[in-house]
Amino acid sequence: MDEILNQLAGLVLGAVPTMVLFLLLVVFYGLLVRRPMDRVLGERRARTSGAVEQARAAIDAAEARTAEYEDSLRRARTEILAAREARLKQWSVERDQALSDARAATAEKVKAAKMEIGVCVSAARQQIDGMSAELSEQVLRAVLPARTQPEAAQ
Repeated sequence: MDEILNQLAGLVLGAVPTMVLFLLLVVFYGLLVRRPMDRVLGERRARTSGAVEQARAAIDAAEARTAEYEDSLRRARTEILAAREARLKQWSVERDQALSDARAATAEKVKAAKMEIGVCVSAARQQIDGMSAELSEQVLRAVLPARTQPEAAQ
């Protein structure tokens, strides 16, 4: 068993330089590779998250600008609709005024026509009255002359 322990001690003593080299390799790896890589990855992460934050800020600004545009568009539509309503009301008032003017003119024409017709009717009645007396005399002369002539002779 001593022999095994001696062999084992020889192996351990032969492995000491390998262990030292391995430990040196780990230390140099940490100093030369790991720390610079961690630093570069940290910067990359910071830049990435910074870009993400900038993108979020840009999105928020775009959403705010979109909301402003929508609000101004909504106000413009409201103004357009109000102007349209005012124009329609004005046209309605103008139409009503034109209709009332036309009605008044028509009523005046009807009144004048009625007065003219009344004047014509009264003139026609006077003419008929005047002619009726004359016609009745003519009828009497036409009918009565044959009968009244013997009477007139008598």
